[in-house]
Amino acid sequence: MDDEKQEKGFVIKDRRRFDDAGQVRPDAQTEEAAGAGQPKAEAKEAERRQEKPAAQAQDETPFPDLNFSTFVFSLGTSAMYHFGDFPDPATKRAERNLEAAKQTIDILGILKDKTRGNLSDEEERLLESLLYELRMRYVREKGT
Repeated sequence: MDDEKQEKGFVIKDRRRFDDAGQVRPDAQTEEAAGAGQPKAEAKEAERRQEKPAAQAQDETPFPDLNFSTFVFSLGTSAMYHFGDFPDPATKRAERNLEAAKQTIDILGILKDKTRGNLSDEEERLLESLLYELRMRYVREKGT
């Protein structure tokens, strides 16, 4: 009867990989090896999760090479968006925000000043012509 009243205890197993001194515990390596025999369903699920991002990456269109010219074009496109040339992807409506356009134009101006003497002739012409066009556009938009 005493055996029947005796409670079953539980076993606490330390699964930490490192001991208090920061060294790998010797029994941690054997636990890792024992965990290698995980059920097949779990292994297949883990494999599927790893394959999915790779498949998604193949379907996506690659970005163009990032260089100074594409960066400048990106900022110019941002300014045009703020002029209302392109609709917002979420609302499907084109909205003007002249202050945001001016800020983007000012960023391009700062970029021109800070890169003076470090650009190729082509990059310098691109930046100057884009800045000129955007500044003239801002003056026209501000007048209306």
